[in-house]
Amino acid sequence: MNKNQKIAQLFSPAAFIHDTEENYQAIETLVHEQEIGGLTFFHSRHSAAANFEKRAEVLDVSGTFEKLIGLINRYQKAASIPLLISIDGEYGLAMRIENTPQYPFAITLGALKKDAARWVEEVGFRMGMDMKRSGIHLNLAPCADVNTNPDNPVIGYRSFGNQSNKVSQLAFAAYSGMKKAGIGACLKHFPGHGDTATDSHLGLPILHKSKAELQAEELLPFQYGIDRGVELIMVGHLAVPALTGGENIPASISRELITDLLKGEMGFKGVVISDALNMKAVANMYPEPGELEWQAFQAGNDILCFSDYVREGIEKIAQNASELEVDAVFEKVMGLKTRLGVLETHPIAVPRFDWESHSQLQKELAENYVSVTSGKIIPEELNKLTEAGKLGYREFFTVSPSLFSQQLDLPFFPIEEAEKVILAVFVPSHKPLNQFGMDQTVLNEIRDLARTKPCILVHFGNPLALKHLGELSDFEAIVCAYQGFEETQSVAAKKLQYKISSS
Repeated sequence: MNKNQKIAQLFSPAAFIHDTEENYQAIETLVHEQEIGGLTFFHSRHSAAANFEKRAEVLDVSGTFEKLIGLINRYQKAASIPLLISIDGEYGLAMRIENTPQYPFAITLGALKKDAARWVEEVGFRMGMDMKRSGIHLNLAPCADVNTNPDNPVIGYRSFGNQSNKVSQLAFAAYSGMKKAGIGACLKHFPGHGDTATDSHLGLPILHKSKAELQAEELLPFQYGIDRGVELIMVGHLAVPALTGGENIPASISRELITDLLKGEMGFKGVVISDALNMKAVANMYPEPGELEWQAFQAGNDILCFSDYVREGIEKIAQNASELEVDAVFEKVMGLKTRLGVLETHPIAVPRFDWESHSQLQKELAENYVSVTSGKIIPEELNKLTEAGKLGYREFFTVSPSLFSQQLDLPFFPIEEAEKVILAVFVPSHKPLNQFGMDQTVLNEIRDLARTKPCILVHFGNPLALKHLGELSDFEAIVCAYQGFEETQSVAAKKLQYKISSS
């Protein structure tokens, strides 16, 4: 192989499942002519990383999974060396593909009360198996970010929590589960994206902390993983001036951070993956096509993810890098491909999911994470109020009556006559934009009810959204359910009453 062919193996540009035939052919041409090493799949152009908070497009999403399998087979056929297929599926294929198994968010798994690491490893294994059967070799997950900033616009629900030790253990457990399934996984977003206030898809976050503070918090989960043999780490687009001589340079293109700190001081010997190179934090810095790709390479990245300028990037790296540098990175990438079985790739059929087993796992997980986080619930008292027609129920942000309300089996009567009210809040969005999608008028109604009557709040969704519901001490009790899954609703209902309809 010549120098350009070796460099091409480092590139993993975006491939979109819902796209035009013209664009499908363009990817085929890229695979065939540029001989790239891999592809990273996204749902569609409008819902890719650069538009993280703007998934408002209307698409025909029927058959997304079948389309993915067809495209993987099609693109592999065009490749002279089998492609490393990756996806960003932090809570499973469902993060990108409809009608596939969805697993709990990291923030939910961080709330597991018993044997958390064992359960998180099992979740990692299950989602890894889903991906392996689907022709995917690498999951760009889990997040090893410590979410110490509750207003973080981009991490939040994607983190296992705000405690470094817990994040270290659970991120490694998720990684281990995926590895056990025979796919690759990576800790991200080095050096730690949890205490930022800017979305790196839209701008450059700057983390103003000393090196000692970073080592005690942000860097800890990565060091924990490195010490235990983690093979892949993704570097994020965030600036950490304390580690770069005061310069606000994104970590993803900083040689000081990747080569000196991560590979040198911290001892990482594995493969470094860049975060998506189309993200605004770095994409606008180098207008000349190919220059950003060279900057990412010379900083120490081994795989260049979501490059918009593959041909120019290959040429620019070929011009500037030595044969020795190229050979070293090429051997790392080919070693990864060998370990993940990429080179034995063959056409795959559309797999079937074991939905019954998946539902059983969801139920067992929900029984472990659904919690009464404040106050006390006495089911006998609720039963007596129900029999007397004095227990009220209100549901917010649902389109139609939920399984939860059906499980409670409460008769309808005027809320004004209720002595106590159960408030079920189904948070519309797990992302913080626009108060997690919650309308202020409705929030005011919830606050007023909590102030005027004894209320039990059952919160289905990201717990970081609780702050928008007013003074939490106004509620007699709060049940955090974390997710809106049917299994979760059933478990939450059982926490409230003995007399519920059969599940």
